[in-house]
Formats: sequence, structure tokens, C-alpha cells
Amino acid sequence: MTGPALLSLLAAAAPAATAAEPPAYLQFLPLVAMAGIFYFLILRPQMRRQKEQQVKIAGLKKGDQVVTAGGLIAKVIKVEDQTVDLELGPNVRVRAVRATLGDVLPPAGSAPAND
Repeated sequence: MTGPALLSLLAAAAPAATAAEPPAYLQFLPLVAMAGIFYFLILRPQMRRQKEQQVKIAGLKKGDQVVTAGGLIAKVIKVEDQTVDLELGPNVRVRAVRATLGDVLPPAGSAPAND
């Protein structure tokens, strides 16, 4: 065989070699798996904690003890739509935005859930 005939024979065989490559979607499979892991291990638990926090703040009532975002422990005196009046100590009252409350503490007489 001469040079041009050999080249045409090799050119005809070249597409057969590329058919053995894996499908393109397999390259994206690790990225999809990482996105799924990220969602289930990080995002989903965070969204659940946020929802629980919103339920606690929505159920706020007079007499509850709360922790503010600044770390102050206070007793709720008055609850309004967007704000709450808090008593930090005897004759020390402040008004706080409801969204800035960090947590609602359980009553002092109850035992923690893990005991």
C-alpha cells in the first residue's frame, strides 16, 4: 500500500477509536454527587434550624426568658408585632427587635431533654 491509501485506511479507523469513550454525562456525575452531599449535610439541617427558630420566636409570650443576639438574658414583658419589651434586671427595661432574639430559654423548673 502506498502512502495515500494507508492514510485513508487510518482515517476510516479513527472514528472507531473515539466510540470507546465514556458518555459525557459521567464527567458531571461527581459534581452532582457533591451538590447532593452539600445539600443534605449542610443546607437542609440549616434550613430546619431556621424554621425551628422562627417557630420559637413566633410563639413568644409574656414571661418567657430569652437570649438576645448580643448574649443578654432577659425576661419578656410585652410582645408586639415587630418588637418586644425586655427586662434585663430590676428596673432595667429595653425594647428589642423580635428578629434579633437568639433563643427562647426553657423554664427554670424543667429538666433538659437529654437527662
